[in-house]
Order: sequence, then structure tokens, then C-alpha cells
Amino acid sequence: MTDFTTLVSAFVRRIFGGSAEVENLTRLTGGANMESWSFDFAGHGYVLRRSPSAEMMAGRVYGHDIEAAVVRAAFMAGVNAPEIIAEVEAVDNLGTGYMMRRVEAEVNPAKILASPQPSLLNDFARELAAIHAVPRDTLPALPEAGAESLLTDLKARFLLFGGNRPVMALAFRWLEDHLPAPVDAVLLHGDFRMGNIMVDTGGLAAVLDWELAHLGDRHQDLAFGCINSWRFGHIDRPAFGIGQMDAFFAAYARESGHNVDAGRFRWWLVYATLWWGVCCLQMTDIWRSGADSGLERAVIGRRASETEVDLLMLLEEDAPIAEQNRHPEHRSPLAADVPEPYSKPQSADEMQACMPKSQVHYVGETSAAELLNALASWIETDIKPHAKGRDRFMAAVAVNALGILKRETEGGASIHDKLLSEELLSGRKSLATPNLLAQLKAQSLQKLATDQPKYSALAVALQKWTH
Repeated sequence: MTDFTTLVSAFVRRIFGGSAEVENLTRLTGGANMESWSFDFAGHGYVLRRSPSAEMMAGRVYGHDIEAAVVRAAFMAGVNAPEIIAEVEAVDNLGTGYMMRRVEAEVNPAKILASPQPSLLNDFARELAAIHAVPRDTLPALPEAGAESLLTDLKARFLLFGGNRPVMALAFRWLEDHLPAPVDAVLLHGDFRMGNIMVDTGGLAAVLDWELAHLGDRHQDLAFGCINSWRFGHIDRPAFGIGQMDAFFAAYARESGHNVDAGRFRWWLVYATLWWGVCCLQMTDIWRSGADSGLERAVIGRRASETEVDLLMLLEEDAPIAEQNRHPEHRSPLAADVPEPYSKPQSADEMQACMPKSQVHYVGETSAAELLNALASWIETDIKPHAKGRDRFMAAVAVNALGILKRETEGGASIHDKLLSEELLSGRKSLATPNLLAQLKAQSLQKLATDQPKYSALAVALQKWTH
């Protein structure tokens, strides 16, 4: 840390002059893709956003220079974007990135969404309208991506990562069959969601993390932050975890002068949900490659199952009524390795009971599940209470990883099926295939119960699909 502090101090002195050192240099929590460091210098607060190596930027459409230019253009257009002070150069030995003036506001979604301000949904609509209105001639050269090209690229990534998740394959086919017509492109933030928004007593204070900015259909931005994974448990508030969709649509129309097309919005909502699922698979691929060996990436890889239950809830309305009403009550042939106690749910209570549990009676030597439980308990009681900042966050990630492993040793479901995925991608099987929807539901519920048993969609799906 001392060497890094020295480098940051030298960088800041290059910008401001003087001989002072940075103070209170702290890595902010989160940030699986980029590092963010908060510090004080000469009585003012700043944040350094950076990538420490060229390898970490590999595969990105553009670098931090373009990203910084987009943020500057948005800031000048009146968007609540960060104010960029300076960019990192090769002489700084800090990788690539830029320094921003620190915004003193809340970014934790749990705290913001616990009691969202009445104006917040309108703030989101206003800010999105402002982003979409940033003049094209003030922007650097940015990629323009429509629905068809984005879907093609995403499908190629899915196939690269195995192409063996049937629910994702089903979603790809649905998206291809319902592809929206092209529209005039506007600036999109690309990652507008809770977690990238700061809120203070006056409402929305800053929009962070512009690394996915591009030109495209405004509905992509409108839908992205509304996927269930970005509502942080508030599944009953479909608009960003804040409120209801009709209120958001009306607010955006007032602020932008453009009505929201509900059908186009739904397409992008399905796409964004699927996109996040494939991104989770990619996190694992990055971890396996050694490009980033951090625990957080490996654990995020297991969040793909969140999106599969979400996708089924989004798509099932297109299935025949008979298939919608067919409960996942029999053992799936794709999950033949699931132990019998988890295989034949008949009701919501029985389905919940069939999920992997910790109430297993062990005798003899310490089991694998018990060792994992002991490790998790040690981290919770001996390590986490004394950790600070990102170390405390990573301790929670470690406990989560151990929980996944423990539940998997007790009977987690396998959901990988290359043949079925290919049949769904080709259209040979679909939502109309008898018993398939129920089979996918049962399988996805079991997998999500292993990976993320507290995820909000699990309880809702159990109630919806087993009564």
C-alpha cells in the first residue's frame, strides 16, 4: 500500500503541484471490473478510477480516454456525471484511468431502497432523458449497436462459454423471434442501475461507471436497471427497485418528450436479464484464465441462476395456457443426479422442502459440508468483525462462496444440457413443447436454491409455480 500511496501522491502532485501527500487512501467496495480509490488531497476529496494493467482492459471496445471524454460531455450537458479533474498517463505508472471530484452521497442500494425518496423515480427518468439528449457532436467516436448486432454478439459469447444452459437458449430463441425494428440511436449510459447511482438528501446526486456507454435504442437504457438482479430484493417494485413501471414510463415521457414502447421495453428487459446471465458466465471464464484470480469474480459466476428463474417468469406468458398451468411436480430427466428427497415437489411447501438444506444429520468424521460450515463460521466470527472497507466486503463474499459449496454437497441440481440447449436455439423445442416449461422451472428453482437461496425471485417463483 505504501508504494501505491506514493504513486498516487506523485500523480496528484503532477496535476496540482506542491509537495503534499494524499491522505485516507481507501479502495471502495464492489468493483469487480475496475478499481476505485477514494482519497483526500489538500483539503478536498477525490476518487481515482483505474485499471491496473493492460490485460484488465483487454477485449474492451474502448479505453479510459474515450470513457473520460463521454463523462466530460455528459457533465457539460447537465447530466449529474462526475467532474473529471485529470487522466492517468503512462508516466504515472498507475495503469489507465482518471481522477474525479468525489461526490459525498450514498451509493449502497440497500440503504437507498430501504426507503426511497418520493422524487427518486422521477429523478431517474430526468437523468436518463438528459443522457439521451447529449448532443452527438460533443461526443467522441462511440460504437453504435442495435438489437440485432448486440444479440448476435451475446449469443456468440454464450456458445463460447459452453452454450449448455437451456433457459438461456430458450431466451435467445425468443429474442431472435421478436427482434424489434431499428430506431434512431442516442447516447446510452449502458449500465444505468442501482449500484451506479449516488443519492443524497436532494435526490439523485451522481451517475457513475460509464464504461459501457454507446449509441443505441433508448429503451435499452430504460430497461437495463429494471431487471430483477438490479432491484436488490425489491421484486415488488419493477422500476429500478424504486416504484411502479407506469409511473416511470409517464415520468420519462414528460422529461424526454418520447413515449415508452411497452413491447420494445419488454424485449430489452429480456435481453438485459439474459445479458447479465451471460456476463456471470464470463466472470468465471475471466477467473479461470487467470486474468483476474479474485474471489469475487468466481462467486459472481454462480449468479447466472438468478437470471434463469427471472427469464422463465418473463417468458412464460408466451407459453400455451396448459403449459403455464402445469406445475413442476415431477422429477426432471435433466436432473437425474438430484437425490430423491429433492425430486418430487407437490406444493409450495414441499418444493421449498426439496431445496438443499443444512438440517442434515451427520455422524462419524467431519463431513465436507461441516468443514465448509466451520470455515464460514470462522470468517463470520473471527475475521469479518475486524476487517474494514473492501476486506470486510470480501469476507462476506467468501462466506457466500462457502455457503454455495455447502449446499451443493447436500444435493444441488445440475442444469447443464448441451443437446436441449441446441434444440431450443434451433426452435425444435419451445415454450409449447409439452412438459418442457415445468421441467425448466423445477430445474432452475433447485439450482437457484443452491446458488442464491435468498434471491427475491426464488420465493416468488415458488409461490407462483407450485400453487
